[in-house]
Amino acid sequence: MDNNLSNNQAAIIGTIEDEFVFNHEIYAEKFYTCTVKVPRLSGTSDEVRIMVSERLIMDGDYKIGDTVEVTGQFRSYNSYENGDNRLVLTVFAKDITHCGDTENKNPNTLYLNGFICKKPVYRTTPFGREITDLLLAVNRSYNKSDYIPIIAWGRNARFAKNLNVGDNVKIYGRIQSRTYQKRISDEDTVTKTAYEVSINRMELVDSADKGDE
Repeated sequence: MDNNLSNNQAAIIGTIEDEFVFNHEIYAEKFYTCTVKVPRLSGTSDEVRIMVSERLIMDGDYKIGDTVEVTGQFRSYNSYENGDNRLVLTVFAKDITHCGDTENKNPNTLYLNGFICKKPVYRTTPFGREITDLLLAVNRSYNKSDYIPIIAWGRNARFAKNLNVGDNVKIYGRIQSRTYQKRISDEDTVTKTAYEVSINRMELVDSADKGDE
């Protein structure tokens, strides 16, 4: 298998929240985006953006409210809006299908194998929970990389805070979204959505492991 495919694997199950909107065209292939609402065990949900080729949705008759299963890769790209450059994260769909039976299926899984590209930031919340923020560079084809923000909690946070830039790690987790308020003037704020990966498990890849792959 192509290592650039096997080192980034995303799978989500959820309901389509909005219409497919044209995003871009490359080599005569059109790509569209929409939002999929992915449930959490807590009863809340994550709003995950997906990008999908026209050829994958042409015959699917997909509409708002449909439950779908999307498999692909979690990718990043820079978006320039109103003079502001921001990192956009989306699931690039390799496949999308209608999903009727969601029992016994984890609706949100992600596996990444990449490299720490920014010094980890460790902190504690006002309630004493430990958090470490990471930025992971995951190789893609054609000498490109995706830059994925990662959040580690508790025991994983204590492990992650000691990682160094350049360390190769494997991440097992889920994609999550959170809304926040950004002040744009003294009087006005705007609600934005941030996307990140919440870690369930992580492993440091040593030189011996790389030689075996």
